[in-house]
Amino acid sequence: MHDVKCMSVLMSFFSFAEVMASVKLIPKPKEPLLLPKPGADGCIHCAVVGTAGILNGSKVGAEIDAHDYVFRMNGAVIKGYEEDVGNRTSVYVHTEHSIAASPYFFGKYGYKSAPHDEGIKYVLIPEAMRDFRCYFNLKVSVKDAVFPYLSVFYFFFFLYVWFVFCSFSIEAFFIRRFLKSPNLNETFWPLVRPTNGAFTLFLALHTCDTVSYYHLYISFKPLLWLIT
Repeated sequence: MHDVKCMSVLMSFFSFAEVMASVKLIPKPKEPLLLPKPGADGCIHCAVVGTAGILNGSKVGAEIDAHDYVFRMNGAVIKGYEEDVGNRTSVYVHTEHSIAASPYFFGKYGYKSAPHDEGIKYVLIPEAMRDFRCYFNLKVSVKDAVFPYLSVFYFFFFLYVWFVFCSFSIEAFFIRRFLKSPNLNETFWPLVRPTNGAFTLFLALHTCDTVSYYHLYISFKPLLWLIT
């Protein structure tokens, strides 16, 4: 019953008509998000790389790139730091805000735009109506988009996450049942959600057979102990 109440409150922040207009534009997947590499052991091996700077000087770039797929999020600073963070990006997770704001916040480190490797898959976390509007405008009318320049990133835009990960019910489950926070007892609890890094980690765990994580905050350790 509490989850139903949680869902109803979360839904009050969204316009059903606008959400459905965007959802109807999502292409139906013809294959899994990630496929095993030919000639390998049949398993999907992934690396999740954060953006907090902990990997500076680590020299694990080659180790990261050796995975089948590499997940990154937000301000994924790579150029000039390849020896520490690797060079590949297979899946890039973001919100409309993070993809637009990251060049500003990480510009001093040489970050100019989201990664755009060949065959990359972009995963949008719909945290607010602006995310649905951004997707709708990119698919229908780029000239009306809030950030029209984002269209250059989306040569392979794929809102797969909406189906398997960031639906309201799944997000409510993670918030209320798994990622407990004292802030959930405050009046602003509907605004509390896992970070983009946490969502990326869960997405990788959902789609990969093995997951190695790099460069996430130390606060993730209890979560990883629980998972393992």
